[in-house]
Amino acid sequence: MKLPLRKAWRILREDGASVFLRKTADFVSRRLAARHKKFAYVDVLFVNGCDLQHPYRYRVQHQREQLAAFGLAAEEVWYENLSPQLISLCRAVIVYRAPWTPALESFIRRAQQFGKPVFFDIDDLVIDTRYTDQIPFVAAMSAEEKALYDDGVSRYRRTMQLCDGVITTTERLADELRGYMDEVFVNRNTASAILAALSREALEKSAARQAQGGRGEGSAVTLGYFSGSITHNDDYAMILPALTRLLDRYPAARLLVVGELDLPPALAPYRARVDVRPFVGWTELPALIAEADINLVPLLPTIFNEAKSENKWVEAALVRVPTVASDLGAFHRMIRQEETGLLCHTPEDWERALARLIEQPALRARIGARAQAYVLQHCLTLTTGRHLADYIRARLRPNIAMLLPSFDTSGGILVALHHCEVLRRAGYDVTAVNLDERRGAERTLAIEGFDLPSFLARDVTICTPFAKGIATMWVTVGGFLFANTRERYYLVQNQEDGFYPVGAPERIFAQATYCRSDISYVTISRWCERWLRETYRQCAAYAPNGIERASFAPAARDWTGRVRILIEGDSASAYKNVDESFRIAALLPEDRYEIWYVSYNGRAKSWYRVDRFLHKVPYKEMPDIYRSCHILLKSSVLESFSYPPLEMMATGGIAVVRGNDGNREYLRDGENCLLYDPAHLETAADAIARVVSDAALRERLQAGGRRTAAARDWSACEAAIAALYEGENDEKKGI
Repeated sequence: MKLPLRKAWRILREDGASVFLRKTADFVSRRLAARHKKFAYVDVLFVNGCDLQHPYRYRVQHQREQLAAFGLAAEEVWYENLSPQLISLCRAVIVYRAPWTPALESFIRRAQQFGKPVFFDIDDLVIDTRYTDQIPFVAAMSAEEKALYDDGVSRYRRTMQLCDGVITTTERLADELRGYMDEVFVNRNTASAILAALSREALEKSAARQAQGGRGEGSAVTLGYFSGSITHNDDYAMILPALTRLLDRYPAARLLVVGELDLPPALAPYRARVDVRPFVGWTELPALIAEADINLVPLLPTIFNEAKSENKWVEAALVRVPTVASDLGAFHRMIRQEETGLLCHTPEDWERALARLIEQPALRARIGARAQAYVLQHCLTLTTGRHLADYIRARLRPNIAMLLPSFDTSGGILVALHHCEVLRRAGYDVTAVNLDERRGAERTLAIEGFDLPSFLARDVTICTPFAKGIATMWVTVGGFLFANTRERYYLVQNQEDGFYPVGAPERIFAQATYCRSDISYVTISRWCERWLRETYRQCAAYAPNGIERASFAPAARDWTGRVRILIEGDSASAYKNVDESFRIAALLPEDRYEIWYVSYNGRAKSWYRVDRFLHKVPYKEMPDIYRSCHILLKSSVLESFSYPPLEMMATGGIAVVRGNDGNREYLRDGENCLLYDPAHLETAADAIARVVSDAALRERLQAGGRRTAAARDWSACEAAIAALYEGENDEKKGI
């Protein structure tokens, strides 16, 4: 947790010990906060790369407040604390003034891969040295200091050009940025609700002091210059001759100088009338500005200054202090001459404008009051956020939560994740949400072949709703997250009440999920479609299941040696009926047949005849397992859609199967598989023997299996799957 050495030394040398200690404390607090912060799912994640409090406050905190006031939730993270998991917890990203790093580039590209727009926010022309070389303070740096500074500038530009668009503060800045990026959006700096409240308090206290002091004609008039940073030395020098003449002309005139500014020798004769204050925190600024009668904002006519924001005018207006500013850039656009401020071109303009305000308290009061009224209506976060919120909303993809009971590999989970992939390709922002409450539950999706945003629900506070929620497996239907999605879908993959004995509470709870009137029911099985209609009067939309045929490429088998039988299923699950497969295997001669057993959960029972047991194998290894075997023996009694026979067919193997509602949709006895009679298990052993001995039969079944797999390729099913979730339809809600 160390502040980078070169940066730390530069801060200590240039800004002094107090600033160094404050920035070090900020750095440490950011790191500690990142360690202990609870995650939130939000609309916008701000990635902050600026350690200067004033710009960070305006471009991160204030924009967050704008978005919150108009219904978009936001969070923030320091750019060096980024983790890939944060991509899953937002719908869009705004990177504020963060220099390029490999980790930041990876984060941006991953967010874009998942359809989350990424914007770069910048409030100064610090993206190219052709601009920053115009700053006298930068030109005065040593070669080593400037090389370090220029490197940061180029890294800002590199980050910006990775993004989808730029958000900036002024029209002049936007004009320059369009030379680098196609999409540029102006969201002006605005004052926060807290700053407005502090300003109101400071104004009330100032009015009370003036009333007690009897301030009137002939009273001291304070000219305030709030520099902000040392880069304003030359701006200040521009009006110095006018200031000295005014101090000579008006003995009651005083000068208040605040910030990192070198006081010029020309003001030495007036030292008793010049009040120099150090840089102060933003919460103290309103009271300090309120001590002034006139606010000075001189700016040299450079592109860099033309791109600057009108913050100094806004902050002074909030305490009714009139501003005299150079007539360029944002000040020219925002200040109405003679109404909400005075604008100047030449030193003579400055002298005349300041003389008028010094001599006319009523003019000061009128301009200050009008400026305050305008700013309160047009320049606060709470009144201006619609502009930014609309811009972000227009670029957000509709967000979908696929609610899963766990991230453990299973056929139903894999189907749901395929639906996620289809929806992502169809233009949705899709997140897989793990609702598992067990200790040690997976926090991120780790199933091979699927690269999707994901999170464990109990780790995350949901701060913005999902447009659509898709529940699958009955335990995901009743949760808070599902109830608070705008559109709700239930992907029914099986008759899950049949998993439990009569009288089990789970059976009742499962049945109840099929009776909802506020859910759109969808399914991947024709028999489930019929069952839901006939039993629960639910009209479910249907789309076929598919297969990643490229992953299950066919392979030739040698049938002359020992034939390998594959048995697949959870031995602990009654409806998988694995015991029946092993009873059939017991009928086969050991010298002719080798038995492989794959299970994601239960282990092989002691009486099973198993030559090789494969437990919880990664899904990406399953195609090779199929290709290594000749025949799949599958005996499930209840399946919504049975994948193993289809996967075995795709690889060129043969499926010998007990028929059920979940496989009859695509299995044809004698055409692409052999079905056996469960009342006579010897028919399964006979079917296996026929396949081994009859080459013509094998060729016919293999050809039929390949045709079936081709017709079920996911690419052929995508349009139908995406259509399931296109919108709520009255006919889906019941008949």
